[in-house]
Amino acid sequence: MMNTKRTEKIAFSALLVLTLLVIAPVVMIFAVLLIKGLPAITPEFIFSMPRDGMRAGGIFPAIVGTFYLALGTAVFSIPLGIMAAIYLNEYAAQNWLTRTIEIAIINLAGVPSIVYGLFGLGLFVSLFGVSILAGSLTLAIMTLPTIITATREALNAVPRSFREVSYSLGASRWQTVRNVVLPNAVPGIITGVILGLSRAAGETAPILFTVAAFYLPHLPQSVYDQAMALPYHIYVLSTQVPNVSSKIQYGTILVLVGMVFILNIIASYLRARFRRRKTW
Repeated sequence: MMNTKRTEKIAFSALLVLTLLVIAPVVMIFAVLLIKGLPAITPEFIFSMPRDGMRAGGIFPAIVGTFYLALGTAVFSIPLGIMAAIYLNEYAAQNWLTRTIEIAIINLAGVPSIVYGLFGLGLFVSLFGVSILAGSLTLAIMTLPTIITATREALNAVPRSFREVSYSLGASRWQTVRNVVLPNAVPGIITGVILGLSRAAGETAPILFTVAAFYLPHLPQSVYDQAMALPYHIYVLSTQVPNVSSKIQYGTILVLVGMVFILNIIASYLRARFRRRKTW
C-alpha cells in the first residue's frame, strides 16, 4: 500500500512538473507582451487611423478589418460546418464514400494555411477580386475541417440511448437531432467554432493574397473592398516599416491576442451556460 501511494505521488508530481513546463512559456510570452505592449494601449491607439507611414497613430482600420473577416468567416463556415457534421454523423451511411470524405476532412485540417491562400487567390479572387468577401470565403474553407471535426465529436458524445428513447416516443430522426442531440452537443460545438474562428483571426498567409491591404487610411465600405487586418499589419510593422517603435509592434500584437482571448472567454461562458441546462 505504501509503495502504491508513493508511486501515485511521484506520478502526480511528474505530471505537475510537465504541466508547469507547458504553461511556463505561455505565461512568459504574455508577460513580455504586457510589459512591452501595454504602454501603447490608449484610446487614440485603438480608435484612430495610422499616420506618418504607420509609425504613429492607431490601428482602428486593422481592428475593424479583422472583425469583418472573423464575422464573414463565421457566416460562411458555421452553418455549413455544423450541417455537414450532422449529415455525416446522423444521416450518412457508413460506406467507402463516407470514409473517404472523413479522411479528406482530417487531411484538410493539416494543410498549411499558405495553400488555402493560394486556393483563395485562384478561385475567390478571380471571382470577387481582392476583397473582404474573398478573404472571408478563404478563411471559411480553412476553418471548416476544425468545425466539422469538433461538431462530430460533440455529437458522438451524446449517448446513443438518448436517440433510442426519442425514437421510441415516435419522434422522427430530424426531431431527435434538433430537440435531443443538438442541445446536448452545443458545448462541444461552441468549442470547435471558437477554435476555428480564433485560428482564422490570427492567420496571415490566407489573407495575404485575398484581402489584406498594406495601408488604408479609411474603413472598408462593402464586402468587395480591401481591408487592413491585424495579423498582416503586425507582419508589415515588423518587416516593411523602418524605424517603427517596438511599443507599437507589441501593442498591436497585444490587441490581436486580446481579441482572441475575448473570443475564448465568450466561448467558456456559453459552454458553462449550456452545460448547466443539459439534461444529462
